[in-house]
Amino acid sequence: MRESADAIVIGAGIIGASIAWRLAQNGLQVILVDAGRAGGEASWAGAGMLAPGGEITQWTQWSDFALHSHSLYPGFIDELTEETDYSIDFQRNGALEVASTEADWLALRERAERQKGWGIPSELVESKDYPAALFYPQDSIVDPRQVTSALLAACRSRGTCLRENHAVSAIHAKPGSVTVDTEAGTLSGGIAVLAAGAWSGGIQFDFAGRAEKLPGSFPVRGHLIGYRAAPGVCPTILRNGETYLLQRANGFLIAGTSTENVGFDRRIDPAIVSEIARRAESLLPCLKEVGPPEAWLGFRPRADAHQPQIARFADSNLWLAYGHYRNGILLAPATAERVAEQIMSSLEKGWTSPSGSR
Repeated sequence: MRESADAIVIGAGIIGASIAWRLAQNGLQVILVDAGRAGGEASWAGAGMLAPGGEITQWTQWSDFALHSHSLYPGFIDELTEETDYSIDFQRNGALEVASTEADWLALRERAERQKGWGIPSELVESKDYPAALFYPQDSIVDPRQVTSALLAACRSRGTCLRENHAVSAIHAKPGSVTVDTEAGTLSGGIAVLAAGAWSGGIQFDFAGRAEKLPGSFPVRGHLIGYRAAPGVCPTILRNGETYLLQRANGFLIAGTSTENVGFDRRIDPAIVSEIARRAESLLPCLKEVGPPEAWLGFRPRADAHQPQIARFADSNLWLAYGHYRNGILLAPATAERVAEQIMSSLEKGWTSPSGSR
């Protein structure tokens, strides 16, 4: 078990594991460290919608990045399955978005017209169940638990050292080296990547002996529920307002969600669960016959600036990769691509790793 490496990636969810994999592919020795079980927080809880049609409702500086990441996903999954031989449930099955009122339908039509100008196509559809609906053919779903498991396997196969249950309290950097304090000891490397989700902004950081304040982060709790349904009862993503349904290939049907600013409170709220179930069963009535759903929750990582932090921090040897909020699964391929490219570019400019591999 190494105590030093070329790179230390803090946070072993889908973002951190994707970055660690890309760095290891580039020949770096990597330590991937997590405060708990690898992939056990937001990546475990997420539904796995890859849905520009539902997420990009206003154009921002991150919209191009999200569309680029969405375009990377088929190749990302193919490469990951080829390298690990893991099975990953990835479905390019589109999304059906329905309106409940005339006003909702008008707003949906207007949104769709804007989205077409951004390269997000949709088409009008009609059915007896949903007389006012749009279909987004490019929206997709993936099982984030399977993706994260495959990423961790790919990292291990390339020599990455995984340290679970190693909560990080501080990062100390100076030109050419970095040390990371964990509750189990100190790790050292040449660079570090902070991808600890909602916990990231609370970690202490200093560079060249000077304390620096990292961009803050906070959790936005969300409840989800799941039904053990027959495969095929929900062949596309189904959305109505803040309610969505999607179904895994094995039949497990997920419905969400809620948005709560309550800190890291892990208590499941029965009233919220009941409300999500009511909305889900109204949207897809056959769920009333399936049986009671199971419930869980997760902490979406939001940055204080309300936008992702994906960049080198000032001129230090710390890179930030957190604050993805509700799009961490979608943005993982592009985040890993950007961070790895920036790090490897810095190496080409003459940085020498502690291991001597660069």
